[in-house]
Amino acid sequence: WLNDVPAYAGIAAVDAYIGATELSESAGMAYGGAHVIEALVRGEKIELKATSYGTDCYPRKEIQTLISLNDLNQAYLFNPRNAYQNYSVAVNSSNRTIYTYMGTLLPNLGNATYSTAGELSPLINDPYYRTIGIGTRIFLGGGIGYVAWEGTQHNPNQNRNANGIPTSSAGTLALIGDLKQMNHQYLRAALFDRYGVSMYVGVGIPIPILDEEILKQAAISNREINATVYDYSVPKRSKPNYGQVTYAELRSGSITINNKTTPTAPLSSLYEARQIAGTLKEWINEGQFSLTEPVQPLPTDLKVNSLEIK
Repeated sequence: WLNDVPAYAGIAAVDAYIGATELSESAGMAYGGAHVIEALVRGEKIELKATSYGTDCYPRKEIQTLISLNDLNQAYLFNPRNAYQNYSVAVNSSNRTIYTYMGTLLPNLGNATYSTAGELSPLINDPYYRTIGIGTRIFLGGGIGYVAWEGTQHNPNQNRNANGIPTSSAGTLALIGDLKQMNHQYLRAALFDRYGVSMYVGVGIPIPILDEEILKQAAISNREINATVYDYSVPKRSKPNYGQVTYAELRSGSITINNKTTPTAPLSSLYEARQIAGTLKEWINEGQFSLTEPVQPLPTDLKVNSLEIK
């Protein structure tokens, strides 16, 4: 346990993996793995508690002590699903408030929430993954990281608009980086009311302009990016939708659904996205960050399979 949050230790001896969404055994939904990770990055000491059956190699059966990030030989941040290539716009048509991973959704289409930074989102600026692939060096949480693999739920075979942009969730990235390089400005715990704990992770990916097509995609604007509005009050895998809106409309502060004006709110920070882009540009100009060619492209022919109960 790290600060009373369970960590999985069924790997190499004295190694452990803590999930950002894992909840505290004492504080429940008020504190989780993401808070532990942020505390480590902030330089705070956390409580380590562990038990074991004991062996000749490792006779100790329990330990309770304080540790900090500096005490750890290695600390990796591995995120199996990041940087969604577009995502849904979430609304609630029911007559009660619902609590979701898209935030609190007010009744009767009272608000709409959306994710990604639109025209600054990496996989929207490279929609066919021509420059982003396995091995790509990136900005991750304030330090340098890498694309390790395609992310979980990577689903590139989605409907795309005339500009090649998927109109709902498509590609994802699995990312890895050195936690010791990271900065709590770009790695923050998040609590979604009555849903659970998550983590805000700052990601920046350089896109080399190799030809006119890449330039055109990298220069995409919010008015050229569409997202589909889904009704999250329907507890089914396939949810009804209210059509599409552009990111320019979402960024305006409201959209129109069924002749009703619905206020919008982003889950990602445009301010932080601009900060990340500016920092990454600075690193490149100063020679602190060099671009890498992917060692393998991301798959473009995968689809997400749903679990069928048998």
